[in-house]
Amino acid sequence: DWLLTFTRHHRAMSDVLRAERYLYTQELLRGRQVRRSLVDQLYLSEAEATPPGSLGAQDAPSTASSGLGAEEPLSTATGDTGSPLSTGYHTRSSSSEEVATEPGASLHGFRELPAGAGTRTRTASELLHRQLRIEELEEATQFKAGQGRALRLLRAAYQCVAAHSELLCYFVIILNHMVTASATSLVLPVLVFLWAMLSIPRPSKRFWMVAIVFTEVSVVTKYLFQFGFFPWNTHAVLRRYENKPYFPPRILGLEKTESYVKFDLLQLMALFFHRAQLLCYGLWDHEEDQLTLEHDGGGGKKGAEERAPRGSQTEAGTGPQGESVVAGALTQDHIQVEVGDGLAEPPAELKPQDTKRIGLRFRKKRRESAEPADPTVAEGVMASGSEKKWSRPRERMTALGLRLRSSCLAVAQSVYQPLRCFFHDILHTKYRAATDVYALMFLADVVDFIIIIFGFWAFGKHSAATDITSSLSDDQVPEAFLVMLLIQFGTMVVDRALYLRKTVLGKLAFQVVLVLAVHLWMFFILPAVTERMFSQNAVAQLWYFVKCIYFALSAYQIRCGYPTRILGNFLTKKYNHLNLFLFQGFRLVPFLVELRAVMDWVWTDTTLSLSSWMCVEDIYANIFIIKCSRETEKKYPQPKGQKKKKVVKYGMGGLIILFLVAIIWFPLLFMSLVRSVVGVVNQPIDVTVTLKLGGYEPLFTMSAQQPSIVPFTQRAYEELSRQFDPNPLAMQFISQYSPEDIVTAQIEGSSGALWRISPPSRAQMKRELYNGTADITLRFTWNFQ
Repeated sequence: DWLLTFTRHHRAMSDVLRAERYLYTQELLRGRQVRRSLVDQLYLSEAEATPPGSLGAQDAPSTASSGLGAEEPLSTATGDTGSPLSTGYHTRSSSSEEVATEPGASLHGFRELPAGAGTRTRTASELLHRQLRIEELEEATQFKAGQGRALRLLRAAYQCVAAHSELLCYFVIILNHMVTASATSLVLPVLVFLWAMLSIPRPSKRFWMVAIVFTEVSVVTKYLFQFGFFPWNTHAVLRRYENKPYFPPRILGLEKTESYVKFDLLQLMALFFHRAQLLCYGLWDHEEDQLTLEHDGGGGKKGAEERAPRGSQTEAGTGPQGESVVAGALTQDHIQVEVGDGLAEPPAELKPQDTKRIGLRFRKKRRESAEPADPTVAEGVMASGSEKKWSRPRERMTALGLRLRSSCLAVAQSVYQPLRCFFHDILHTKYRAATDVYALMFLADVVDFIIIIFGFWAFGKHSAATDITSSLSDDQVPEAFLVMLLIQFGTMVVDRALYLRKTVLGKLAFQVVLVLAVHLWMFFILPAVTERMFSQNAVAQLWYFVKCIYFALSAYQIRCGYPTRILGNFLTKKYNHLNLFLFQGFRLVPFLVELRAVMDWVWTDTTLSLSSWMCVEDIYANIFIIKCSRETEKKYPQPKGQKKKKVVKYGMGGLIILFLVAIIWFPLLFMSLVRSVVGVVNQPIDVTVTLKLGGYEPLFTMSAQQPSIVPFTQRAYEELSRQFDPNPLAMQFISQYSPEDIVTAQIEGSSGALWRISPPSRAQMKRELYNGTADITLRFTWNFQ
């Protein structure tokens, strides 16, 4: 039930799109021309569905001919057709269009329009309100419901992957780069983050063709460089540069390995799978929606008109020399060809032969415009041709230079125009559904921050054997750890500033710089610092994968734009216990609340002072806590004047009391039980005793190894306790150990080492012992291993 409730809007939208797709399919099967007004019958009331003499048989099929009736709801699976569909738009699909209706017409579920009203807005909710019946769709729904759960789960999983096949391609591309970590595999991830994910509304066919062709070329190139006759593929060279990150074939991705194209083939399969999905839905060759252009009122014509004056100025501009005129004519011809290819009204009715003729005419026009460059120059050439034949090569070189310049200008135009359109679509897109994914981006940054803290050794050269706690306790901060933390924290601050300013251009520039910097550092600088390959650095791979998730979310934020209202903590959007605990934990972090409040005040247009802003933030926090308490009271109502139940008091209160008592007394309890309960018996394996007189060389040194170390028995332990029973201090020490903790070391009576004392020292010791004028200390030391 909760799953059906959660997916209610998605299922309703699926029903609407399925009904529209069914009508289009039936119309195509009849061989008729598909028009946009075909699905209008789904959004008309019963009185409007068949007005007398309104539609012909060929323009729009009737409800009966399309299999539509007025007996049952559209789909019985939704279960909530009475509730309108909330899509966030006032349109049937993705565009808002008003259609003419008859005066006085009424919609089912809506109030009647005035007699003078001639337009109405079509909504998807009308289809859910209207009672209709499509027999084929109901049979398909019943057949799907009759399948097993496992089969439906597999089918749903496949449909989920197929619906997001571009994400599958992105994941495989990133996975291939993480495993390969070469300059060849670096190209596609950068293109994904800076081209594909920023394309509006979806990546173009050109990108997918570039990815497919690049992968195919990479596979063929890697295969060609696997032969053993290359000098860098010999066994000696491979052993010499094993685990060396800066081996040139390894950097270029041409190293001889067993699985050199495994991930490339997987990437190619994912790309072809996505291509098949685009071909299935007719989106492979779909560049721009013509209906959108018509709805915009000829935006493409306006763009062509904007280009035309510039072309006329170029064509009319003449200089003192004839070369500029020729260059202008050639450039204008090229611009005219591009404009003709990119007009909002494509020549769909032209055949391929007509297109070829147009291309030939343009070529002929270029030649004609190049020949009469300037009358003065032409006459001069004819006059001098009869007198000086040596000037012909010079003229040919001049013409060649003009053609070369015109071709360079044409190439520059072909590169500049797509880039200009790409950035214009990002910054000035007309249909933008603003969204807010800053919370997810911040979460990705926090995860990267934690990875750096607990895995900082992976970002340094000689820090693999050290621990961050031991380094900080010795007042030593590793440089790699400090640099990584500062860079990560700095990017989080910059991202917060861009989010508060809601600047898409700044976010785009930050995305480009960050993507290039991260890939340069992770795959070229970091291997030189750590002297480890990226493919063998698991912590760096995990950090990079989380950063790729951040890049994807950031690109989605750029493509959709920032919402109007962005202030407020994302934890305070819902009033439940989870958000309350997370918000209280957020407030307990030192200086984090103050830092966030100051950043919000700096980068937000406001008339409040800093102190007033802090007061407002405190008020919001207290109101959120109070609202959470009110929501709890609504979910668990308690009658007024009635005492709390004992189950609640002893259940929740008792647990809190036990928790506080454990916090207070657990350290002492742990210290007292660590020897008796947690301690493990660790008997010595070597005992060394030394007898030393004063500051002279040791008199006696002897060791006892494993055979001479005998375990202590229970009888011997009882005798020892009986012997020292009168001495409480000794018994306190003995009672801390059990017989298993005690061993007996048998020391030989003779020393195992010679007494290495010099004759003068020996005579001095004798004199001190005979005289007895000073005290001499006898030291007995022992050492256990």
